[in-house]
Amino acid sequence: MPDDVEGLALIKPAVRAQAGYTLSAPAAPRKLNQNESPWDVPPALKREILAAAEAAPWQRYPEFAPPELLAALADRYGWTPEGILVGNGSNELIQATLTTTLEPGDVVVAPSPTFSLYRLLSGVLGGRYRPVPLGRSFAYDVDALIDAAVRERARVVVLNSPNNPTGSALPEGAVARVLEETGALVVCDEAYQEFGGPTALPLLRTSSRLVVLRTFSKALGLAGLRFGLALAHPSVAREIAKAKLPYNVNVVTLAAAAAALRHGEALAERTRTIVEQRARLVARLSALSALDVFPSAANFVLIRCRRHPAREVFRRLLDEHGILVRDVSGTSELAQCLRISVGTAEDVDAVADALAGILEDAP
Repeated sequence: MPDDVEGLALIKPAVRAQAGYTLSAPAAPRKLNQNESPWDVPPALKREILAAAEAAPWQRYPEFAPPELLAALADRYGWTPEGILVGNGSNELIQATLTTTLEPGDVVVAPSPTFSLYRLLSGVLGGRYRPVPLGRSFAYDVDALIDAAVRERARVVVLNSPNNPTGSALPEGAVARVLEETGALVVCDEAYQEFGGPTALPLLRTSSRLVVLRTFSKALGLAGLRFGLALAHPSVAREIAKAKLPYNVNVVTLAAAAAALRHGEALAERTRTIVEQRARLVARLSALSALDVFPSAANFVLIRCRRHPAREVFRRLLDEHGILVRDVSGTSELAQCLRISVGTAEDVDAVADALAGILEDAP
């Protein structure tokens, strides 16, 4: 390995200035840190997926998007197949959307706190990222977002709803207002929408400045196979497609997406169960005086520790109870906060009981 770092000087300063997206987490019996489904894909569905993948010719490149899959997606989301792009997770489509829109110096407006990838990708592409603080209890401040977008002449406004890591959902009519009152491309990341909150999908019929992102990683439980989609006006979708890598979705994932759509109702029952367990988790945690529990429309709940340091609570959950949650307390906005994925009924009881025991001796 060369001792010098001459090659580093050739990396764009805008890239070197960014903190990379990483997640290093220990193993734990109860894994409640990544907002995943607590249930694996049913065995029968796995066999169906693997049989379809086995029948595909592996020496051939996959189709960019099989027409029958696009038709099924169009039926599920109520949009035209010509306006649907598929990706290796929705993150790839966030990247493609920003790549095709941002010139160096262009402004991206987004709520804060939110998914860190928006800032990272904006910076890598030479954009200027302008975070707009969420309001009380992390509710969306739509007026502030619009004011910032107009003042900064934003090229793109990114709205994550329900928002990660806060769980906040946009109020009804908010996306329509942002479209009407700004000239920006509005990107609605709806990775968690199946768990609650309004959707921007109907607005695709009235605005070509809207891109809606969805994923199969959360409600449909396919995080390990990485499948996402973007929905936009067909003319906009064609341009975004130019920034995607060719053959970006492999044959196994294409088969899995098609099978998940065929079994949508069975998987939707799991989503309803998560929503029920979220309500139980919120109720149980709200009974603990040492915690602030924030409203959530997603498959996770954000809490703030009032007395014990969040890092200590995180460590004790892991070391004493084998429960891994997400420590998000590293910024001033999320000081003393932990994020807890909603799991099974047993997971909910385990984490609520553990927190009660840890916090009961708080001064």
